[in-house]
Amino acid sequence: MTVDLGALAANYRELVRRAAPAGCTAVVKADGYGIGLEPAAAALAKAGCDTFFVALLDEARRLRAVVPAATIYVLNGLHHGTAAGFRELAAQPVLGSMPEIEEWDVFAREAKIRLPAAFHIDTGMRRHGLAPADAEALAKGLKLLHFSPSLVMSHMACADEPDHPMNARQITDFRALAARFPGVPASLANSAALLALPDARFDLVRPGIALYGGRALLKGDNPMRPVVRLDLRVIQVREANKGDTVGYSAAQTLGRPTRIAVVSAGYGDGIPRASGSSNRQKGADAIVAGRRCPILGRVSMDLISIDVTDLPVGAVKRGDVATLLGEGINVDDLAESAGTVGYEILTRLGRRYHRHYVGG
Repeated sequence: MTVDLGALAANYRELVRRAAPAGCTAVVKADGYGIGLEPAAAALAKAGCDTFFVALLDEARRLRAVVPAATIYVLNGLHHGTAAGFRELAAQPVLGSMPEIEEWDVFAREAKIRLPAAFHIDTGMRRHGLAPADAEALAKGLKLLHFSPSLVMSHMACADEPDHPMNARQITDFRALAARFPGVPASLANSAALLALPDARFDLVRPGIALYGGRALLKGDNPMRPVVRLDLRVIQVREANKGDTVGYSAAQTLGRPTRIAVVSAGYGDGIPRASGSSNRQKGADAIVAGRRCPILGRVSMDLISIDVTDLPVGAVKRGDVATLLGEGINVDDLAESAGTVGYEILTRLGRRYHRHYVGG
């Protein structure tokens, strides 16, 4: 697994350019979208990023060791009884319910410190976040709080489809709600909104998938540079006959004499089981000896079979590599073959890869 930190930094700088005059942060949750939180954060900080978003307090702890002076927001909020941990790390919870706000307020009052925190308002996702009515009530009592609101934010549900009518509704609703918190910076845009919806940028944007080279928008070209490459070791090249089956459940029957390259990786390494092939559907491809070759049968936990029949005899041998990401195959291509999204491909990458970091 080769991670191009130079491409990550270049993607960040491009997103900074597109977001201006809004400030640009970086989302590094889920182990930096699978590429490694610490090297990702270090490269992004070197590129100029000073504000980061993670999902969990433990991620904030790892992040703080890399970026000692950065602003860190924890998206999943204030888990009960963790306020002291936030204070210790100088991390800010993204408060998304009235009980969270009350607990943080009590902690700040007892500590006699106006600790900062963000507010998350639900404008359509129906996940973590204050109901608009609660946000309105909170805005009326801001002067009574014992902590300092540092950010008011929401999250878009359909930004990957810029023409979806829900986008305009969420932008309008959020603008009205954010105005109830004068002087508090506002943040709505994710990667897709940053790229395609200028009205959603407000004061801060929060790119995630675009940083890591994934496709943020469902249509159009992807302007981001790929960050991850996967090269899988060939451990055997074997012959099979017409009519033989390949893999679990005999899901694919060979229609010709076939040469198979078996590679040492599988769904235990985050390669989706659903990216395999069957008699009913084609699965993912890999690049072997410079050519696209299809996966045969189901992806196993630790092994994948690849059809290399169309390569010259001897073009691939034990010890060579098959490239599953790279050489023109990106995370969204692999995701499409498995009926999922690039986000899931990246964040599922396992710990068994030898990780090689370049650039940055």
